[in-house]
Amino acid sequence: MTEDEAAQPLIEYTRRSESRHAESARQMKSFRKVGVLRLTLLATGLVLAWPAFKGLVAWWWLLPVVVVFFALAQVQARITQARRRCERAAALYEQGLARLDDRWAGKGATGERFLKSTHPYAEDLDLFGHGSLFELLSTARTRAGEETLASWLLAPAAPEVVRARQAAVAELRPRLDLREDLLVLGEDVRSGEDSQGLAAWAAATPWDISRSMRVVAFALALLAVVTLILWIAGWGWIPFLVALILGRSFAFRLAADVQRVIGAVDGPGRDLALLSQVLRRLEREQFSSPRLVEVRAALDVEGLAPSRQIAQLNRLIDLLDARRNMMFAPLAALLLWPLQLAFVIERWRQRSGPAVARWLAAVGELEALTSLAGYSYEHPQDPFPELAEGEGYFEGEGLGHPLIPEGRNVRTDLRLSDEPRVLVISGSNMSGKSTLLRTVGTNTVMALAGAPVRARRLRLSAMEVGASIRIQDSLQAGASRFYAEITRLRQIVELTKKALPVLFLLDEILHGTNSHDRLIGAEGVVKGLIERGAIGMVTTHDLALARIAEELAPRAANVHFEDHLEGGKITFDYRLRPGVVQRSNALELMRSVGLEV
Repeated sequence: MTEDEAAQPLIEYTRRSESRHAESARQMKSFRKVGVLRLTLLATGLVLAWPAFKGLVAWWWLLPVVVVFFALAQVQARITQARRRCERAAALYEQGLARLDDRWAGKGATGERFLKSTHPYAEDLDLFGHGSLFELLSTARTRAGEETLASWLLAPAAPEVVRARQAAVAELRPRLDLREDLLVLGEDVRSGEDSQGLAAWAAATPWDISRSMRVVAFALALLAVVTLILWIAGWGWIPFLVALILGRSFAFRLAADVQRVIGAVDGPGRDLALLSQVLRRLEREQFSSPRLVEVRAALDVEGLAPSRQIAQLNRLIDLLDARRNMMFAPLAALLLWPLQLAFVIERWRQRSGPAVARWLAAVGELEALTSLAGYSYEHPQDPFPELAEGEGYFEGEGLGHPLIPEGRNVRTDLRLSDEPRVLVISGSNMSGKSTLLRTVGTNTVMALAGAPVRARRLRLSAMEVGASIRIQDSLQAGASRFYAEITRLRQIVELTKKALPVLFLLDEILHGTNSHDRLIGAEGVVKGLIERGAIGMVTTHDLALARIAEELAPRAANVHFEDHLEGGKITFDYRLRPGVVQRSNALELMRSVGLEV
């Protein structure tokens, strides 16, 4: 890859950011010009109002001034909307520039709600949270998009699915206009509701509403309005009271069903405006890669487009919310408003509900693919991995960690297959052992999600990942670190019962127990995993554990990281070397902080 190709994202983002800022400034000038014109009209209206009040001119002379004044208010509103869109677009490209400059941590969605301590690698590989892989990748605007991307990171896809996603990401990579349009929709918020909740509500058991129920509800509301008018006209209040009692009695009889509809839609039905806008934008796109064509086809329906149907539901919910307005509440009670809207919302659900899950899945997948495409565009040097068939296999050249800035990323070549199946990595504290495990694990997760990887080249098979890197004790659960670790080891062993081979990443294995038990236990665990077809890496600074590789050779091999003492300071080069490390830095580190040892 040439330097010009590598610099293209920086050049394009800078150009677009400056262009959107300039357009925002032009919109602001237009807003002020219209504002001056409105002030002029206001002054003109005030000047004309005095002779009109005195009867010197007719009042209708003020009408054109008033009409133009309010028409210009709408023009100002549209200018404001366009200006905010430009500002959001500029902010989007500034965030992109921050990612290119490795200043992105803390500026995106962290996805912490997807983090579960029981997952076999999510916490160990920093998938979610501040400065996480999810924060780096995700540009989704809806919960469906975030949930889809998170699910891809939490479980490996089959090779054919990975290849289909790679082709889709490659097609979406140059479509900056599509990514911009999706990211500037609505205000600077994400859809706030659980998409699974919306899909569950849409597919729930229908409420059997008879035609007679709708007719009676309409007739009672109409009767209440007519009798109210008659009361005002002097015909007495008794007919109105009777109509009101009949209406309330009918509504009370159906109150449980109405509350079930209203309560069910009150949560999942929020923030539908953004979903409708995302759907409308995606409906305009046409694709060529098979997976994108298939996903886009899920949005093709007879009759109203999905975006218009979701917008229709959003309007119904807005109308339902009008019952909370203090000015409208008395009339809402008179018209049996919640009951009438419950009928209409339920009719929408029975007509369109079965397709909602399909629409949400399509939106989620398209947003997840768009997120990966954005990452791919910003990292043109990162290739797609090759997928190997069969048993566990991992071979990488120039492997780096995607969360480490390129200037500090020391690349590594590494291979795991039949010989060796396991690398036992020795080395002193802070020499890079844990980082190497995370580098291999994170690239594997990205590869099997369909994303590019941080490497010059990577070839691997589809694998389950199991990691024991960031295991902690738990006061709440009453579990020690050692117990938490052996529980995770059991979980990794259980993964070997699945169809895919396992990649295990074990950092300082069993260091919470004595040396004798640790050596026997570690050797037994590693040997058992190998016999079950797993491949992986084990780190240690206990050189006694290096004999594991000797016992299991040639299926296991020793490698190590070194450190050097220069000018009273310990330095590391983070280069992986064959064999067992020959020295330790523990005493030097203790002395460097002032301990007398």
